[in-house]
Amino acid sequence: MKKPYVIAEMGVNFYDTARVMGISPLEAAKLYIDKAAEAGVDCAKFQSYKAGTIVSKNSPAYWDTSKEPTKTQYELFLKHDSFGEAEYRELCNYTHEKGMDFTSTPFDYASADYLDDMVDFFKISSSDLSNIPFIRHIGSKGKAVYISVGAAYLSEVDIAIRTLKEAGCKDIVIFHCVLSYPTDPKDANLKIIETLKKTFPNVRIGFSDHVAPDETMMTLAVAYMLGAEVIEKHFTLDKTLPGNDHYHAGDPEDFKKAIANFEWIDKVLGSEEKTVLDCEVISRREARRSLVLTRDMKAGDVIKTEDLMPKRPGTGISPEYAEIVVGRKIVKDLEEDTILTWDMI
Repeated sequence: MKKPYVIAEMGVNFYDTARVMGISPLEAAKLYIDKAAEAGVDCAKFQSYKAGTIVSKNSPAYWDTSKEPTKTQYELFLKHDSFGEAEYRELCNYTHEKGMDFTSTPFDYASADYLDDMVDFFKISSSDLSNIPFIRHIGSKGKAVYISVGAAYLSEVDIAIRTLKEAGCKDIVIFHCVLSYPTDPKDANLKIIETLKKTFPNVRIGFSDHVAPDETMMTLAVAYMLGAEVIEKHFTLDKTLPGNDHYHAGDPEDFKKAIANFEWIDKVLGSEEKTVLDCEVISRREARRSLVLTRDMKAGDVIKTEDLMPKRPGTGISPEYAEIVVGRKIVKDLEEDTILTWDMI
């Protein structure tokens, strides 16, 4: 295994940070990019939409309204839809300058089209999994497509992946995702990662996380252990801010911890080859056993079974050769507790 590709989902959290800090949303977005780069993130991801094209005006909230009190989806999206092509191009260039990849989830055809020459890959939201014409449109653009499959049946995932492949998309990542904000750990169902790997063996599998961060960032570590090659999590600079995604997002320290976990997992997993490691050579020699004499013996004496006992260290004849040694003659006088070597018999 190697460390997973880590995506910081900025979403629209930076709007709230801009308001609190008294700076512009664009300045706040760049600050988010700075902090993600410092944390060791591989990709900064945003969301591109206009309230009027993503949702009807009467769509009810489906999030925890005790954390985000806005009652309709339209009202919420309207607060966070001021960016257009120019702003995303500036963020794209800034992200690349910081050494990270850039992407933004398009939620309409216009966004998908203007993002085409900016994004390093396209991301499709779980909410668009059944939007087959849109999936086909994005899949035909010749770029890698990462697609979340929250709140879906496996048959629906299959249709979406077939659509991408038929459109000519050759590089696909499927994100296991639970469309619940925040996701209760008991609903994380990380075994779905294994299900997706078995069902789609020729496609990379990732995990888009909505579980609130814990002190150990164990959810992401387990996802990686189960085979997630790409990890996506919402990113914030302040988890206590009211707003759409802060309460289940990770802050820079959470991301640093998660990435350190991935590196530790890689370190302790090591190699699949079963062999003697360099660090085991001395222990192997000193802790294994050799055939040792249980009594003084004279040259010419025939060795019997009771004359031998396996003892440490393993510098002499191995006990595995006991049947070959028994019945042979001693070639010189030897004291009790002598570790036998082949030149002694």
